[in-house]
Amino acid sequence: MSQPPPPNQPPQQPNQPPQQPAQPSQQPPAAPGGPDLNKAPEPGYGYPQAPQAPQAPQVPQTPPPSAPPAAPQGPGYGYPQQPPPAPGYGYPQQPPPAAGYGYPGQPPAPGYGQPGQQPTGPYGQPGYGFPQPPTMPLQPQPQPGGGRKFNAQMAIIISAVTAIALIVGGGIYYASSSGTDDDKNTATKGGEGKENGNGGDQGQGGGEGSSSGGGKEKAPADTGSKLLFQVPAPKVPKDVSSVSTSGSWLTDTVYAKSGVAEIVGYDRAKGTEKWKLALPGPVCSATDHVSGDNKTAIVYKPAMPAKGKPQSCTEVGLIDLESGKKLWSKTAKSGTTPVNFNNVTLSGGTVAAGSTSGGAAWEIASGKQLWAPKTSDTCYDSGYGGGEKLVAVRKCGTYDERQLHIQTVDPKTGNVVSEYKMDEGIEYAAVVSTEPLVVAADVGDSAGDGSGISDFFSIDNSTGKLRTRIPAPGEDFAARCDAIYKLEDCSALVVGNDRLYISTEEHEGDGESYVRTNEIVAFDLATGKQTGQRADAGDGYDLVPLRMDGGNVIAYKRPPYDKGGQIVSIDGGTFKQTVLLENPATEAVRDAETRMLPTSAEILFSQGGLYMSKVYASDFTTQDKEYLVVAFGTG
Repeated sequence: MSQPPPPNQPPQQPNQPPQQPAQPSQQPPAAPGGPDLNKAPEPGYGYPQAPQAPQAPQVPQTPPPSAPPAAPQGPGYGYPQQPPPAPGYGYPQQPPPAAGYGYPGQPPAPGYGQPGQQPTGPYGQPGYGFPQPPTMPLQPQPQPGGGRKFNAQMAIIISAVTAIALIVGGGIYYASSSGTDDDKNTATKGGEGKENGNGGDQGQGGGEGSSSGGGKEKAPADTGSKLLFQVPAPKVPKDVSSVSTSGSWLTDTVYAKSGVAEIVGYDRAKGTEKWKLALPGPVCSATDHVSGDNKTAIVYKPAMPAKGKPQSCTEVGLIDLESGKKLWSKTAKSGTTPVNFNNVTLSGGTVAAGSTSGGAAWEIASGKQLWAPKTSDTCYDSGYGGGEKLVAVRKCGTYDERQLHIQTVDPKTGNVVSEYKMDEGIEYAAVVSTEPLVVAADVGDSAGDGSGISDFFSIDNSTGKLRTRIPAPGEDFAARCDAIYKLEDCSALVVGNDRLYISTEEHEGDGESYVRTNEIVAFDLATGKQTGQRADAGDGYDLVPLRMDGGNVIAYKRPPYDKGGQIVSIDGGTFKQTVLLENPATEAVRDAETRMLPTSAEILFSQGGLYMSKVYASDFTTQDKEYLVVAFGTG
């Protein structure tokens, strides 16, 4: 789960339309269990304003290449409004003067319930999903049909021109990889992504054979969704500016979500409360992984933080997502001091948590401690990756001579099965997948965009040998990982079929609408080369992979200003996209949806249900209605 924008920053603006006279707003249809999004909103930021007299037309300006295009201005809903006097939570930050287009601002200071935060991604910066001003009037294009026929020669010419345009349009991404246009190899090993958890396969898999299809998610007769329910943003305690609400999970019947010092289980379809688990303090960290019998793990604080009374993340708990019960809660000590855990994961019958003081593990069934932090040497387990395997990121050496050991360990004993030693000087690594084993690192702080990724390392977790290293320049790829604290917290990428599926950065679309778009491309984890597969988002959309579904990729398409978001299934072999769900385009619903950024919000989809939630609650208040959860469904 990716990190959100820092507390006390203004909410994310929805994508806006080009300049035009203000139009009367339309109200969305009634939604079961969710009246808040269906009543007329009070006047305020991001909502319809009273119509004003049309302004004189403005001469379109072409922004300089080195700076992002300015968002269009104009009265009425759908146009950028004046920001409030002071920035607040959820609003985009302005990039620093030296930052270029698509680069995030400086990392914010840590907030309550979170050891630290990562900078926000490129989403939300000026230009995302906004039509850009044309440099000349758009002219109607001739269309085939209407009695006009093309001869064979004309058809050949058009086909050739189209093919050249496609090659040129995709060239920047292929040229940036270690492969070439001639190296369009397909993987020979793949997997079904057998891991249980959170609505489906989590992008990890082993086994033989290439992949095409085999997913459980099927398109319904009507892909149009309706609003199932929404949960208002919770209030935070006095003297606390923000509280972590990290953690959301799906079972066949329950959608569970962390709130302020609680976890609530909701009926997946109705949003009615099925159970509530009160906690003494906020959830600091949660694993995405869920056991076969619907158990998961969290790290939380023993009490609510208050002014002058900070709390550490010392408690590790096992939660039953069907009953809503906390089955056990444990702590560990380094010497005589309780360990402040940064991350937690689950693999097999083991819960493991890591920290700067070392790692510890417990048996799921009994809560019995399997191993404790080691304090007798110069190495420590900073964190773990879970799922089909258990992988430790072990740090050795002094701060200025650090070396990371990527270890596949036995989840019952902690004994090392295999080990890969990374080059010295790499300070942090994130675990993208444990089977096949893939880690991400920012080598020499060369990413330059705050993503935490400059390279991916594909490792054989049986022998510990490096299979291949995949460069991923920040200017070309949009994936992000929190390699400092949570280690498994990556977005805009998934692993399956022995391939890495990753979002590209936004770029100008192919049409004449002057909007942004992106793609998902695939890398072979055996060769490090691109496979030649590419899924296009379409003008105005941003395509982000969420998880694997058998051999298919489930992805979210963040919408332009005038449409609803989509969930699509991308065939792992042909890369053909199938729409599984499309959200309403009404302004109130779209405004709530687009505040959930794919690089920071938790987005889960399964069985026709889409659940989007935030990972922080803040004391910042506006006239806009803020939501912790927004849920959509088909059928």
